[in-house]
Amino acid sequence: MNYTGALSRYITNFTFGRGVHFQSEKKYEHIVPALLERVWTVDNDKKSTLWQMGENGSVAGDCFVKVAYEPAWSDTAGNAHPGRVRILPLNAAQCFPEYHPHDRDRLLRFKIKYKFWGTSLEGTRQVYTYTEIITDEYIEEYVNDELLDARENPLGTIPIVHIRNIEISGSPWGLSDIVDLIPLNREYNEKCTEISDIVNYHAAPVTIITGAKASHLEKGARKIWGGLPKDANVFNLENGVDLNGPLAYLELIKRSMHELTGVPETALGQAQAISNTSGVALSIQFFPLMQRYGLKQTNYTHGLRRINELVLRTLFLYEPECRVYDPTTQGIRVSEEQPLVIDPRDPEVYDTTVDWPPPLPVDVLVKLNEVQAKLALGLESKRGALRDLGETFPGEKMQEIFDEQLTEAKETGALEYIKAQIASAILRTTGLPPEGVESPPPAPAASSGSGSAGATNTGPLPGVPGVGQGKDTDSVLSELVTLSKGTKLAQRRNPEND
Repeated sequence: MNYTGALSRYITNFTFGRGVHFQSEKKYEHIVPALLERVWTVDNDKKSTLWQMGENGSVAGDCFVKVAYEPAWSDTAGNAHPGRVRILPLNAAQCFPEYHPHDRDRLLRFKIKYKFWGTSLEGTRQVYTYTEIITDEYIEEYVNDELLDARENPLGTIPIVHIRNIEISGSPWGLSDIVDLIPLNREYNEKCTEISDIVNYHAAPVTIITGAKASHLEKGARKIWGGLPKDANVFNLENGVDLNGPLAYLELIKRSMHELTGVPETALGQAQAISNTSGVALSIQFFPLMQRYGLKQTNYTHGLRRINELVLRTLFLYEPECRVYDPTTQGIRVSEEQPLVIDPRDPEVYDTTVDWPPPLPVDVLVKLNEVQAKLALGLESKRGALRDLGETFPGEKMQEIFDEQLTEAKETGALEYIKAQIASAILRTTGLPPEGVESPPPAPAASSGSGSAGATNTGPLPGVPGVGQGKDTDSVLSELVTLSKGTKLAQRRNPEND
């Protein structure tokens, strides 16, 4: 029963199941987030990469990640594949870092060494050893200790990030999540094997015969034995072992594994009552696991920021055109202070933050009420509220909302304009204002020297105030007359050949 693997995978999924989001300084938030999004989601599979990083750290205690650039290439079918920045989690058993003797965070030399299968010149399968040595100045590659390639390091720094799963004071190495589980799981399986032997032994019980010879008795189901001596006795060996003690011991071992990892016993699929427990209550219930999550989050945040720095430096080196602001990306330039071209020498370019969504379920209505209260009190901006709700690009979302509101306003105005034209046409034709429209005041009397006293000049009834009486109104009137009085032409259908 591999509880070690189950608990390790649960912790990894708890930590990285909801992914992470990256943000940059406001000065470069119109360029940098879009570049990071492209590298993590287009050039690489973000969820798979994060899962591999979490699993390597959880099992080995140390997570090594290499950042490299894959040049553009074309396959045999002629399809072009653009260049991309690769984020490669490495097997910790194949990594050999060398640190400064007085600074455990400063890498002096890094060696990657592993075996792989290949085909020899004779056509037979052969095992080869690949070795890569990386320093700040050069990169060397060996196959079976023979130098294959030697070149300068264009980045000027070792493109390797070492993330310690859980920090160990005074040590350059990390602590895995399963280091305390392995002996307990081994003991658990040994005791399960012993209990299984007891069950197997008594599942096919031994038959004991006294006072008679077994050779004269026919074995098998539904057999009848007769003619046994008077003092003969036949019975099956019963299970006299009380399994309550061993089973209680197994429960003790399993509970200890949960306590050491902080994973609740109900987390691995045990039946539990369904409830609408709030996020705060769940945090209290999962408090030991949240503590472990906080330790891992601290170390992986530092490592992810270092990975983003190497990603940006690699992009600026091999694709310098990406330093120019591109309006077609998700980044939006909202201020003149934001430069159109990134300066790679500016340290603020590489200053990114890592946003971890809450690992426990969150009631969306509760979160919206909290955000609404902050907005009402003036304690939060709309962009900040969008970030709290998990929006990676709040600027683009704000622009999307504005465009939608602008479109709705135009459509509403157009509809009101059409309604006003229809009302004006009805008023001109019938002289009666439509329902909901006030009757216009009567036309003022005009005096005339040649006419009789009290005579007035009459004309067409005025339309709805604010609506002109021109070709638009006439066209609407014609359309209304056609819809209301016009005849409907007969329709016909041409039969098909079949």
